[in-house]
Amino acid sequence: MALFLVTGATAGFGEAITEAAIAAGHRVIAAGRREDRLHALAGRLGEAVLPLVLDVSDAGAVAALPDSLPEGWREIDVLVNNAGLARGLGPAHEVDLADWDLMVATNVTGLIHLTRAILPGMVARNRGHVVNLGSIAGTYPYPGGNVYGATKAFVRQFSLNLRADLIGTKLRVTDIEPGLSGGSEFSQVRFGDEAKAKAVYEGTDPLTPADIAEAVLWAVSQPGRVNINRIEMMPVCQASAALAVHRT
Repeated sequence: MALFLVTGATAGFGEAITEAAIAAGHRVIAAGRREDRLHALAGRLGEAVLPLVLDVSDAGAVAALPDSLPEGWREIDVLVNNAGLARGLGPAHEVDLADWDLMVATNVTGLIHLTRAILPGMVARNRGHVVNLGSIAGTYPYPGGNVYGATKAFVRQFSLNLRADLIGTKLRVTDIEPGLSGGSEFSQVRFGDEAKAKAVYEGTDPLTPADIAEAVLWAVSQPGRVNINRIEMMPVCQASAALAVHRT
């Protein structure tokens, strides 16, 4: 039985990963910003879940986290850096800089600060697995992807470099990179408009949070000698497209 710390556990991927980990017999520190949802999750899944109110962009709270956890919940085996978001889909010259700053603060700074906070304990115990939630947006550019795609490219490269730093230890690092995914608040947060969010998925059969959770649990369940570097996932209704060409 492993102890997971899952960020962004109040909805979507994080909630599904928490549910899958509990179903597999693990314990989970479910972290997120919305206390009511965390307690509802713990109430539904039982004592194997420890609800933890945490904003990963709060550097002080993240740094204090390892020592603030209760006894019996400090030796984290699997860190799932799931908290992340996209804001806006406009061209770079028109975006609100606050949206860019928020994506960097959450998708990059929050992820690396939490990893740095948890990693020393894993190294000292010589066991652990860091699972980062990236995106195919870090590989395949698209109009309006600008900083969101750049943050996910960072996640991919950070994951690979982290594994390079950990050579000689038994620690593992995996980057999960989903494509078009429904059943989460991602598009609602991105557009701030329910109609626009629903339009993203019209006529498609997208990945689900359960699909992502299954990939995470599969990577974690591999024999200790196996490190899954990256998992790139797309629904069958999606594929990479030809390069854009503007003609006059």
